[in-house]
Amino acid sequence: MSRAERAARTRELVMRAGAEVFAEEGFVSARVGVISRRAGVTPGAFHFHFANKQTLARAVEAAALVALHRITRKAGEEYEGALRQLVGAGHGLMRALEEDVVVRAGFQLVGPAPWRTEPLDLRGAWQGWVEALLGTARREGTLADGVSPTGASSTVIAATVGLAALGMKESRWLSQEVLSQYWDVMLPCLASAPEEPVVP
Repeated sequence: MSRAERAARTRELVMRAGAEVFAEEGFVSARVGVISRRAGVTPGAFHFHFANKQTLARAVEAAALVALHRITRKAGEEYEGALRQLVGAGHGLMRALEEDVVVRAGFQLVGPAPWRTEPLDLRGAWQGWVEALLGTARREGTLADGVSPTGASSTVIAATVGLAALGMKESRWLSQEVLSQYWDVMLPCLASAPEEPVVP
């Protein structure tokens, strides 16, 4: 393994360890020493890759944003029709929150923070994508009459972000079953005609 490969591997170990500690303890309570031990590296190795835990938190958020873009892109490739893409991406996001600690920590880190020096809003990115997709559904004629893409996107975001928050304590809230129950109720309100269920 080359020096560059070892450095990349160490950086990834530190970032995942940081995500685990952020998800378990929150940003304020997280300690560099704890993260270093979790990653199996020295504090010096930690600081070689990240100046401090603020820099690490920004890296976790950025990685979670990349994962979110991957989820929405995959939904666009796998499903036809805006509403089916929305449901597919919702299932993909819940699965990522359940299985990928970097995504889970990234969403947990969202919110006002005095240490944040640059805007990075995972929830805002998710809401923007949902609202744009519902606008596409309106143009396709698949969005029910009287449904506003802006208003509907707020409802979808409130539900998915709420499930994500609940899932921090009880993983059952992130299950595909719970999300399917949500879409069973929500989709008939959004669709101009019955939609075939999306099997995640």
